Amino acid sequence: MLLAFREEAAAWLSRLGTDQWQRPYPADKLLATIDAGVVFMVRDGATTAATITLTPEAEDGLWTEAELQEPSLFINKLTVARTHAGQDVGGRLLDWAGDRACRAGAKWLRLDAWTTNTALQEYYLRQGFEHIRTVRQGIAVNGGPRVSGWLAQRAAHLAHHGFEDETPPPDRPAA
Repeated sequence: MLLAFREEAAAWLSRLGTDQWQRPYPADKLLATIDAGVVFMVRDGATTAATITLTPEAEDGLWTEAELQEPSLFINKLTVARTHAGQDVGGRLLDWAGDRACRAGAKWLRLDAWTTNTALQEYYLRQGFEHIRTVRQGIAVNGGPRVSGWLAQRAAHLAHHGFEDETPPPDRPAA
């Protein structure tokens, strides 16, 4: 189901003119994140409205050693179903992630976004993230060239996101 969810998002992104997520995501990597307990879904009745991966693990080669010493949680693969677009589900999910990061003792909520998707970057800036730098060199986790290296962060803080959180309490990030 999550692969189909991602494919829907990739098709929408393609219609917007971006190459983001046009390479198929390896199913084994997705299953590994599910098994690790870092993939979360927003449900609206029987419908999946959104999904996010929130992990204490940073992708290799993006953040400096000093940055990695600061307690942080990292956002990946935030996706909102087209049926729920325009309802601030993504913004509320970012608030949920920041709230969860704060409750885990993290200082920062961090992300890397597609380097060519300026609309997505502007979205994150409007959500209170600060652009740190763009990393263009290196190999991504899936073995292809680095395409997701626009780095941003915002302070982790308690937030009213409006979701009923049925997940176990978060683990403390390593520092």
